[in-house]
Formats: sequence, structure tokens, C-alpha cells
Amino acid sequence: MDKQQIITATQNWVKTFVVGMNLCPFAKREVVKNRVRYFVSEATNPEQLLAEVQTELELLESDTNIETTLVIHPYILQDFYDYNDFLYDTDNLLIDMSLEGVYQIASFHPDYQFEGVDLNDVENYTNRSPYPMLHLIREESLEIAVANYPNPDDIPQRNIDLMNKLGSDKVKVLLKSCMDI
Repeated sequence: MDKQQIITATQNWVKTFVVGMNLCPFAKREVVKNRVRYFVSEATNPEQLLAEVQTELELLESDTNIETTLVIHPYILQDFYDYNDFLYDTDNLLIDMSLEGVYQIASFHPDYQFEGVDLNDVENYTNRSPYPMLHLIREESLEIAVANYPNPDDIPQRNIDLMNKLGSDKVKVLLKSCMDI
């Protein structure tokens, strides 16, 4: 896979789903300001990926021009359950780096499945992406954005309602279209 194609597919997903559908009302500002870093990992094992996540966190710490990073890892953790288990490693990495509470890591995966939700339920598409990826988020920025947004607790339900309104067939086509480059 070509790195630029992977980045373009991810940017299409951000444009279509994250910003276009307003799944994250805080994202548009950073996308418009070009403060989102898209990093394509070449990792083929969890240890390599964790080392790359550490490097990306260090870069965020040193470069305030980058607001947030999407670590896209197309060659590893294709299985959602393996991916989900890996999230514990990323949480521990934040603790080991003394960055817990400074950053949080959000998760997106082509086969994302919320706990207690059927695999084929359309609401899973709020967190489904073209490739497995980890979203490194500055907590302070998120807290400011949330404080200035009316009813932030309503965002998840609004997103679920939107997915249900669009329907599974349409959402699948939209996600697939992000890969058409």
C-alpha cells in the first residue's frame, strides 16, 4: 500500500465522517488550520507500533503546531479484538511516559464494535475507519472545546441517531468511497 493513498483515504474519511457528519464537532477547526498530523506506521508487530506511538507522543510534546495525530497502522492489528487488547498497552504507555491526563488515545478501526452492540449495528460506524488507527488527543485542548460546546454529553447519542437515520447500506457505501482514490 502506498503511504499517500493511505493518508488520502484517511483524510477522505475525516472529511466525510468526522467533519462532514460532524461526528466530532471539535475536529473541523483543526482540520481547517492543518494541525492534524497523519502518520502511517510501518509496524508489523505490537512492540514496533507501541514504539512509534511513543515517538508520536514525544513529537506532540515538542511541537505545539501539531494539535492532534492520527497514527494509522494498516499492517497490524487488523483483528478488532487484538486491536482492542492493544489499547491497554497504549494506556500503560501514557502512564509510563507520565502523560496520563495530558493525552488520551481514541480508537478507530474498520471492524469497530461497541461493547454490547451487535457487530452489524450501524452505530458502530461512528468509530469505523478505513484502517486501524489511534487518535492522539491533547486533553487540555479537548477540555476547552468541550467546555465551550453546548451539551457535549449529547454528542454520542446524536451520532448514533445520525447513523440510524442514514442507514447501514448508505454508511457502508460512504466508508468504502473514502478508499476510492
